[in-house]
Amino acid sequence: MRTRFLTNLIAVLAALGILVGINMIADARLGGAQLDLTQQRLYTLAPGTVSILKGLKEPVTLRLFYSPGLGTRLPAYGTYNDRVRQMLAEYAQVSGGKVRLEFFQPEPFSDTEDRALGYGLQGVPVDQSGTQVFFGIAGTNLLDDERTIAFLRPEREQFLEYDLSRLVYELSNPARPVVGVMSSLPLDGDPRMMMMTRGQGGGQPYAVMTLLRQTNQVRIVPTDAAVIAPDITVLLVAQAQHLSEATQYAIDQFVMRGGALMVMVDPRSEAEAATPDASGMPQRDTASDLKRLFDAWGIGFDPKQVIADPDGAWRVRANSDSGVQAVDYLAWFNIRGGISKDDPATADLQQVTVASSGFLTKKTDSKLDFTPLLTSSAQSGTIPVEQVVMPDPAAILAGFHPEGGPRVIAARLHGMLTSAFAEAPPLAAPKQGEPPSPPRPDRIAATRTAANIVLVADSDILADRFWVRQNDFFGRQELTPFSDNGAFVANLVGTLAGGDALIGLRARGAAIRPFDYVMRLQAAAEARFRQTEHALQQRLESIQKQLQQLRQGGGQQQADAVISPEQRKAIDAARQQMVETRGRLRAVQFELNRDIDRLQTQLVLFNVVLVPLLVTLGAIALAFVRRRRQMRARA
Repeated sequence: MRTRFLTNLIAVLAALGILVGINMIADARLGGAQLDLTQQRLYTLAPGTVSILKGLKEPVTLRLFYSPGLGTRLPAYGTYNDRVRQMLAEYAQVSGGKVRLEFFQPEPFSDTEDRALGYGLQGVPVDQSGTQVFFGIAGTNLLDDERTIAFLRPEREQFLEYDLSRLVYELSNPARPVVGVMSSLPLDGDPRMMMMTRGQGGGQPYAVMTLLRQTNQVRIVPTDAAVIAPDITVLLVAQAQHLSEATQYAIDQFVMRGGALMVMVDPRSEAEAATPDASGMPQRDTASDLKRLFDAWGIGFDPKQVIADPDGAWRVRANSDSGVQAVDYLAWFNIRGGISKDDPATADLQQVTVASSGFLTKKTDSKLDFTPLLTSSAQSGTIPVEQVVMPDPAAILAGFHPEGGPRVIAARLHGMLTSAFAEAPPLAAPKQGEPPSPPRPDRIAATRTAANIVLVADSDILADRFWVRQNDFFGRQELTPFSDNGAFVANLVGTLAGGDALIGLRARGAAIRPFDYVMRLQAAAEARFRQTEHALQQRLESIQKQLQQLRQGGGQQQADAVISPEQRKAIDAARQQMVETRGRLRAVQFELNRDIDRLQTQLVLFNVVLVPLLVTLGAIALAFVRRRRQMRARA
């Protein structure tokens, strides 16, 4: 018995020794190994990040300031700190030591706290005493350029890699391409709105401008420019209205000399319609077009037609005959399946939102390569632009009929071009007090290399309301994207400028996981409901009108009307039809989400009943097999 005990003890100790040895070897050899099973590979460094880190020429120092008290009070921050340190270690490893790491733990009233504040990191109070904690990163390069992430929040974990890679990229690329922006929209902020709101959030610059400035030098180009500056690498013409011949000629010559161009036109700009004019009234003229240039390039664009698409349509509150209801507004929709996965600027995007968008076509005589980037669904159609000026979402949905698709909303153009102008148009005389226009370069008749152009038939992609939410975090404004509009614009400008490093990172980890099947069921049910409701409502109005006429005795005055037995019988029949119609309306409303409710019930049964039942049956079967084996062994 004693010998058996010692044998068992030695076996247990040997097993423990083997486990400890395996752990030590794994920690030494496989410490950096990981298995990423997330759909978007959120825990694997993207190729763009690897490219930035391996391409570092000079060292970059990243300093992480983290107050341990933050993790003590809020455990989620302690866990996130481990995640940040792990990713920083990966950055240092992939960069071959070019990314240098320093870690600090600021204490109240310490030199380390003063240093964190000196870098511009944000201190956040966590108790009533006002003691501040820090959780931010300060980065510097050999030229003492500084970039910071003021405060790291777990809510932005899916954007952690992008934030870190952008910080390293900016420190390693001090020279940035110049991007010119020409627009009739107040992209850089509206001073009038700031005065009206006294600086409380109104008239602020568009979020996309902040995103562009992170990796580019952005320069505003006036909409009456006669010459595009030669140092501008990319020109973004976004909702630029009523451009003169001279300005269109300047854009044409910019392309002729090899400049990259991105044009955003719109049959109706919702952003401009929401911006009051000089008199404070809503603007009515909100369309934009570059017809002369489009005709020269062989591109069709109809500013009087708007795409309507039930796939991804926004649900909005709208007044209807049955009260205020949530309705699918077909003119505003999210694009998911119609995003090109073959273009580096859009391959990693998950969702782009458009509003009152037009569409582009390639004419038969065009010699340019026409590559779609964004398209509507196969169920889309078109509606006149007048229907979205004072929209009735329920009526649009009720009268909508798919016309086949998809329709191209954004596309790349590539190829050789000739100028749209046979000669330079005359310049307008300068106004009194203004300097004369700079001399124009000699006209270039054709491109020497293939032109690189991007066209987008919707400018509301830029508007904050369609892609980003703004939150106040202890006085600091934070932007949280819910759609990839900003990444779409910034990626395209990046490809046009030749900087592909951050492409694929801006939208990485957006975690947009909609229930596509449920949304399709809901959209189909909504369309059926609105069409049936519209027809029944018209019938109900007809019956009520007929009933009113019968009560008035065929159009006579009420006081003199004599209702005959036949009219009384007709009135009763009309009342009965009205009751039946209202009942059908209630039945249609009840059946609106019937398919979704049925699916929900099936999912509940599957999760609550079927899965446990399968596990139980599997356990019983396994126990039965083991029992049979034991019985055979004993026999």
